[in-house]
Amino acid sequence: MSIGATPATTTGTDSGAPPVIDVRGLTKRYGGRAVVDHFDMRVPKGRIYGFLGPNGSGKTTTIRMLCGLLTPDEGEGTCLGYDIRRESRLIKRQVGYMTQKFGLYEDLSIAENLDFIARIYQVPQRPAKVEATLQQLGLASRRNQLAGALSGGWKQRLALAACLLHEPQLLLLDEPTAGVDPKARREFWDHLHELAAAGLTVLVSTHYMDEAERCHELAYISYGRLLAQGTAAQLIAAAGLVTYAIQGPDLIALAHQLREQPAIRSVASFGNALHVSASSQQELDAALAALRVLDVQRSEQLQITAIEPNLEDVFIALMQGVKDNYD
Repeated sequence: MSIGATPATTTGTDSGAPPVIDVRGLTKRYGGRAVVDHFDMRVPKGRIYGFLGPNGSGKTTTIRMLCGLLTPDEGEGTCLGYDIRRESRLIKRQVGYMTQKFGLYEDLSIAENLDFIARIYQVPQRPAKVEATLQQLGLASRRNQLAGALSGGWKQRLALAACLLHEPQLLLLDEPTAGVDPKARREFWDHLHELAAAGLTVLVSTHYMDEAERCHELAYISYGRLLAQGTAAQLIAAAGLVTYAIQGPDLIALAHQLREQPAIRSVASFGNALHVSASSQQELDAALAALRVLDVQRSEQLQITAIEPNLEDVFIALMQGVKDNYD
């Protein structure tokens, strides 16, 4: 695990086997700008590895380099035991890639889409495999429904089914649950954990913190650079944050004032409270004391409770001072 340093080697469910993904110094530039900047990653078999980061942070570009759709400008490594530069065609045959945007034919039915994908991959015993996949993903009762008429959750399920038809060893999922309701998201993640338990490795990018907590390990990327890597618990512990939940009047104004305090690393609204974090209790108390001098009456109305920081607190703190690579 690491925060702002070279990631440590991870361990997985099959620590004696070679890692499914093992890349070093992965770099991709566009117009002189490093979209991915010397990225290292090592993922064992049967793990769910999460990518977190703002839009434009390099998550999608990294995924595309891993599955052979893009050639890195620098760096080396393997995916599924194949060299990412010289053997990209072999990697593609064993990867299931689910893009951000629904990519199947909306004027074909669910079954027709799956049959088409099975033909592309030359899946043996195609009709039986399509039927088994329909049953596995709970799509059998909707087999004749047009893909374009499906809700976001059912489209997501169909897209996952298409990724699994050729029995890949690695799933690459690029923000797969964007725009999907909470129930469908939970069912989707339950299925991912079943697949991982059976030995499938999953690399997934997400913006949802509850999803991040479901991953075995996480990497946080910002503007092409790896900021942190480890389990959720390791990231929270390594961040070294002390966090207060503050309730009371004029929280928006209070948030603006706290963000101006140099020692404050994170301020975020959570319902009727602010989560405020610093590197130590002394720094946090000093920042609040400085504001108390300015407005004694309001300060007396504040309810301040020490809490454990969460992943979002950590990532907001990590983003402070990170330079946008468009600048």
